[in-house]
Amino acid sequence: MKLLSFIVLLTLLLCLSSCTDKKSQLAYQPTPYEFNIPFAFPTLMNIPEDNPMTEEGVLLGRYLFYDGRLSGRTHPDSLMTCATCHIQANNFEAGINHLVFEGGFVHGISGIPTHHVMLPLVNLVWNRSGYGWSGFIYPENEHPSFRNLEDFVWLAVVSEDELDGDTTRVKELFQQIDGYPELFHKAFGSSKVTFKNIQKSIAQFIRTLVSANSRFDRFLRGELQLTQSELNGYVLFTTEEGADCFHCHGGGGNPLFTTHLFYNNGKDTVFDDLSDRFSVTGNPMHKGAYKAPSLRNIALSGPYMHDGRFATLDEVIDFYSHNVKLSPQIDPLMHHVLRGGVQLTTQQKADLKAFILSLQDDEFLSNPEYGHPGHFPDDK
Repeated sequence: MKLLSFIVLLTLLLCLSSCTDKKSQLAYQPTPYEFNIPFAFPTLMNIPEDNPMTEEGVLLGRYLFYDGRLSGRTHPDSLMTCATCHIQANNFEAGINHLVFEGGFVHGISGIPTHHVMLPLVNLVWNRSGYGWSGFIYPENEHPSFRNLEDFVWLAVVSEDELDGDTTRVKELFQQIDGYPELFHKAFGSSKVTFKNIQKSIAQFIRTLVSANSRFDRFLRGELQLTQSELNGYVLFTTEEGADCFHCHGGGGNPLFTTHLFYNNGKDTVFDDLSDRFSVTGNPMHKGAYKAPSLRNIALSGPYMHDGRFATLDEVIDFYSHNVKLSPQIDPLMHHVLRGGVQLTTQQKADLKAFILSLQDDEFLSNPEYGHPGHFPDDK
């Protein structure tokens, strides 16, 4: 009789456990994030199979992107997160007007400056060639920790010239913060906070940062007409006899305004930076080569070039007009190097700048979906 009672009790417990497990499984129902691919944009996106985009994952990533405790610290004087440097109003860069990072030259929580200046977090869901000025994080990297945007999140947290955090301390901290375990469960099916899921959620949020509604975009869609100066600048931008920008930065046929590739654009003749494209490929012809950044919202993305040598857009245009330097490593696309640059006139420079400014997307820069969430999960 006792044996029969034990069997019945065990059966009931197993049934209850099974029901609980099923309820738990049913409770994890993430909502797929739907991308509306903008007009003329590529359809192929960089979304890893092991990190599909979900509404819940993006929401969690947004909280973490703006939460100053991401370094694993809680003291008010030690808070730092992605948004400390990547400011929405400045094209998700620090900007030369930053209150702490003078001239846009950023440093980590420990005060150590970053090796290169920043690249904007814009339209990265279409980047498949590598992250960083040298592209050292790329899908085919033999090192499994340097392959995609998720890995860039990890690097930002642990690098001493950025958040200088410890992954164990970070995940233990967020495990203890009210509201976050529930958000992790909704996003990934487990309330256990792992650093891998921290990486995944922030990467998901960053992939949603899409800029596609500038004046030029509306021009392409037939919604408005550019000014004569902007049109003149566009002609200059897209012709080899003009400013010759389109090979590296695209145009109407490539509205990302970058190829996401790497070029030696004639800034120097001596190359001693240990973090250029050569450091990744080992190809001597890649010395002094760096990623061509997107020109979207570029007026807000100074200082310019990998080392921030130019403070203004006018300086950049002057460089390409008159100060390009010849070296054995210069990219063949720099067609006008033998005469020092494209030799734009004063009016042509003004027209080119007018076109480049038409790439500014004010909606992107102020979209509340990309901004600070206003509160954090543990706020009462």
